[in-house]
Amino acid sequence: MCAVWGWIMKILLIEDDDLVADSLACALRASGYVVDWISSATQAETTIKTEPYDLIILDLGLPEMEGLELLKRVRARKINLPVLILTAKDSHEDRIAGLDCGANDYVTKPFHLGELEARIRALFRISLNNAMTVNVGDLTFDTVGRVLRKGDENIELSRREFAVLEILLHNLGSLVTKQKMASLLSDWDAPVTYNAVDIVIHRLRKKLEPYGLKLQTIRGLGFLAEP
Repeated sequence: MCAVWGWIMKILLIEDDDLVADSLACALRASGYVVDWISSATQAETTIKTEPYDLIILDLGLPEMEGLELLKRVRARKINLPVLILTAKDSHEDRIAGLDCGANDYVTKPFHLGELEARIRALFRISLNNAMTVNVGDLTFDTVGRVLRKGDENIELSRREFAVLEILLHNLGSLVTKQKMASLLSDWDAPVTYNAVDIVIHRLRKKLEPYGLKLQTIRGLGFLAEP
């Protein structure tokens, strides 16, 4: 299971090698991430403007537009999503150029899946100021092991329940619209309905409110988590 708490982990994979992309997307989904895959830099540029993501995995050798040019355009628009370059270009000059253009990390092919996922987790932790644990009410969230505890007791949540909780707690005290919640939980092959979101919120409320985390449904607007 994916091992970072703090935000629903929705990844945009930009890779033109079908075999690499399909294998990596399947492996990341099996670890609990939501993954959309695009093979074109121009299509990716449009998608980044309109869809919410938490991380971009970017190949450099793309058709139509080089990955570095796409990265430059993304950063020029003040889009601050973490970007992990994943490429066969392994010279020091390539690494320096990628990082100087705004990448947060640089991994070369062939790569070890475990190391890649560890680097993804490290980038996600940045949004929590590198916190290893987060406390809300009587609850403690282990951001590395992705475990929810009350004292020494583990509280069992489904993968979907964790995903919804991650969104709410990353926005603790702020409204999360139902549209945004559904969009963050969905990938192109597996859309999530508003009704499905309501069901998960109901389950979480029953499980977590006794421990000091209040989950509110604001009718017609969305959801709010408060200690």
